[in-house]
Amino acid sequence: MRFAIPMLTAAVLTSGIASGVAEAASGRLGAGSVIPVRFDTAVSSATSDPEDRVQATVRENVRSGGRVVIPAGSTLRGHVISAERSGRVKGRAQLSLRFSEVQIGGQWHRISTQRISLVADDSHGKDAKIVGGGAGAGAILGAILDGKEGAAKGALIGAGTGTGVVLGTRGKEVGLGRGARWRVRLAQPLVVG
Repeated sequence: MRFAIPMLTAAVLTSGIASGVAEAASGRLGAGSVIPVRFDTAVSSATSDPEDRVQATVRENVRSGGRVVIPAGSTLRGHVISAERSGRVKGRAQLSLRFSEVQIGGQWHRISTQRISLVADDSHGKDAKIVGGGAGAGAILGAILDGKEGAAKGALIGAGTGTGVVLGTRGKEVGLGRGARWRVRLAQPLVVG
């Protein structure tokens, strides 16, 4: 009798797992369906290249019609489409990627997701403040040292220094770190099972 309870418990647990896998391995998600993911791979406009692999894990069950189509813990794989570093004066950093496969119940399925695109903020306002601040500081220092003529010379030197700083530094980069959360959208329907 003492062997019957563990066997019965094991049978119930096994049938529950099997039905969960069967439920997770069938269904349909329409285009536009959302898949919440957590990135396992870090991607950045500064370090990533086109075709670099990207991997993410599904954060919660994705359901359709009451059925789990993609269970939490499933893996998505994709690649970087483009990555451009920020320029020194012109050009904002850009990064785009897309997922193309999802692993459900040990099997890989082709998927088509919408492109994830990130673009860095514009830094023209910040650049102007650096140049203007340099000119202002130069003018004040020049005026203290040499009056009116010194102010004009100081403003030119300060503006030149500020311009040098702007030319010597890149703008902001963009990226998604490991552990970043995102909501991926299907571009085409996914049929599983």
